[in-house]
Amino acid sequence: MTHERATPCPCGRGETYDDCCGPFHLGSASAPTAERLMRSRYSAFVVLDADYLQSTWHPSTRPRTLELDVDRRWLSLEILDVARGGLLDSTGEVEFIATAVVDGRRQAQSERSRFVRDGGRWTYLDGVVAG
Repeated sequence: MTHERATPCPCGRGETYDDCCGPFHLGSASAPTAERLMRSRYSAFVVLDADYLQSTWHPSTRPRTLELDVDRRWLSLEILDVARGGLLDSTGEVEFIATAVVDGRRQAQSERSRFVRDGGRWTYLDGVVAG
């Protein structure tokens, strides 16, 4: 799936995809904070960019393969809390709710994700899904 570059970025920051998560997905930039990585990973789910998701997943927890659900239509991302994960941090956590439509039904996924710097780049380590 491609995403029109001039459209609003799915991550909800209010910028165009081309100015927000697009450069991360293309590999021309890396996310400067854990929150930006979280947002770019959400956008990767929206645009079905499994390669980006794999490349930003910490090697110790990354699955061998990743198949994205093409029938899941992501609607929104809401960041609830950010702990650390800044420019000078080595770890961070981001709590969020992502809303999608699956089989015509609205679903919300609530998670607290953990991130670590690996080789100077932020990577997704793991997350705890809330009820």
